[in-house]
Amino acid sequence: MPKIAHFEINADDIERAKKFYEKTFDWEIEKWEGGEYWTIKAGEDDEGGINGGLQKREDPEDQVLNYITVKSAEDAKVRIEEYGGTIVSPKITVPGVGHFYMFKDTEGNKLGITQEDENAK
Repeated sequence: MPKIAHFEINADDIERAKKFYEKTFDWEIEKWEGGEYWTIKAGEDDEGGINGGLQKREDPEDQVLNYITVKSAEDAKVRIEEYGGTIVSPKITVPGVGHFYMFKDTEGNKLGITQEDENAK
């Protein structure tokens, strides 16, 4: 069953947000080698919860985004549209990570779906 597997925090000022979350929650935030993105380790591996990322806000409406892991991004895209959701991005492929779509649910909430694929190019 698909579940939320990752979160992203959008920030106008990356350094300010990084300092806030590191100092407030003791999260470990490090720049990702793949681009302008910072990974968040939000607890130890043996603790509950999920890890996330920090990125520069691109759209003034963007707040915290949650990503739902699916077996097939294409199948999930079809189901989202079939049941009243709206796809709001083209297919996004991150090499070595996987495939993504951003969507809005029937209530206007923006989320992402992610299909993990280590062979993504």
